[in-house]
Amino acid sequence: MHGSIIGRSIILSLLWCVLAFVAIPTTTTATPYFEDGFLGLSQQELHEKLGRPQAVRDRKSALRVFTYYPITDWATYFSKLVSPENGEDVYTFTREGIEIRYSFSYAVDSNVAEENRPLIVRLVDIEFPHPVPIARLPSLIPEFHPSSDPTNPTFRSNIWVLLFQGVASADARFIVKEPGRDKFDWTLSFQLFSLQGLPERLTRESLVDRVEVGAQSVEFITRRLRHTHEPILNPFSTQFERQSILPPQSLRTIPVPHYAE
Repeated sequence: MHGSIIGRSIILSLLWCVLAFVAIPTTTTATPYFEDGFLGLSQQELHEKLGRPQAVRDRKSALRVFTYYPITDWATYFSKLVSPENGEDVYTFTREGIEIRYSFSYAVDSNVAEENRPLIVRLVDIEFPHPVPIARLPSLIPEFHPSSDPTNPTFRSNIWVLLFQGVASADARFIVKEPGRDKFDWTLSFQLFSLQGLPERLTRESLVDRVEVGAQSVEFITRRLRHTHEPILNPFSTQFERQSILPPQSLRTIPVPHYAE
């Protein structure tokens, strides 16, 4: 009897150890927050998915001025001399004859007390060497699956169009830097930029140079940024396409003079 009690105690102790181990959160592996498949991945998982980057870069000023380094400088330069999160992994792809550059920015997991703390993808910067029409983006960016719903949250300014995609993720708050981030829901977003500026009459043929894949909040925008973000119809909806077609111009007839007989 005494032995069976000891045996049951040992089994219960082992079960508690297993449950405790399962309950402990781990940051060594990550999963994507959204359907894009990138945001939320660890740097290691990104490398396993896309292979070895061609280069690494860091921003030298508040403007878009970058310095590019060989990928080997991750260990010698970014890990030793500057903060690891300042480095961006750079990949180059060729699709439909167009060279496209992906750059991945990271957030450091400050909850891990290690020298080499995990880096988590927080932003994807996709650049085109020459402007491309908005209509071509879904074929050039496989991660971009825009909704055709005309009411899908969409905003614009004179230099960008902001589209939301899918549902919000509570985990995505980790990569958001906005103050009070815990008060809002954060959703996958695609922000299309035009260096030359967008026309007032936006169409699917309007040109863009760059796309940012990140997490933004519809509620945050409508509450705090409503003066800078103009709501518009989803550019990938049928209603927008009909709206953007110019009506046919009627030809004005030239008046014929009447002469007295």
